[in-house]
Amino acid sequence: MIHSVRFKCVLDTNVIYPIEIRDLLFWFAYYELFTPKWSEHIFDEWRDVMIRKGISEDEANKRVEKANIAFPDALVSNYSGLINSLELPDPKDRHVLAAAIKTNANVIVTNNIKDFPKNYLASFGLTVKTADDFLTDIIDLNPEQAVKAFKQLVLNRRNPDLDEFQVLDILRNRGLKDTADFLHSQL
Repeated sequence: MIHSVRFKCVLDTNVIYPIEIRDLLFWFAYYELFTPKWSEHIFDEWRDVMIRKGISEDEANKRVEKANIAFPDALVSNYSGLINSLELPDPKDRHVLAAAIKTNANVIVTNNIKDFPKNYLASFGLTVKTADDFLTDIIDLNPEQAVKAFKQLVLNRRNPDLDEFQVLDILRNRGLKDTADFLHSQL
């Protein structure tokens, strides 16, 4: 079995929200398929998105707190000093790169890959992947453990209870087509 827990990945806000992508990433991390990393900036953005989408501030804060409790080593600190020295197409993404550099991450997982030029990231020893590409790579590295994590996600789902195939359809609708197809092939 290949253990990839040493594989550190900074999760950008757009893969933490929507919930279905976050759940799969978090269950894969819980099953030690990779080590998640994030920053206060990323979680502030996540909190703002949840509130914009109609989730109460109290509930949004609870979700952020639960994530930090579930993964106590995920929060990257002392990265702010790097932000202004970085150059990205969208300056608002510099904090993501700064957190990745500070924690010696391997990958930034984001669905805005155009905002993270591959050559520039390579100069910091980083790559960028969409959630779908990242998750399919993780499944490919350890299909048995990935299927266990997926099945646990399905078992823990509430409101509504869904079966594996219904959850796979939701993942496809959230842009995780290759991930869902790969998981489906492993069931």
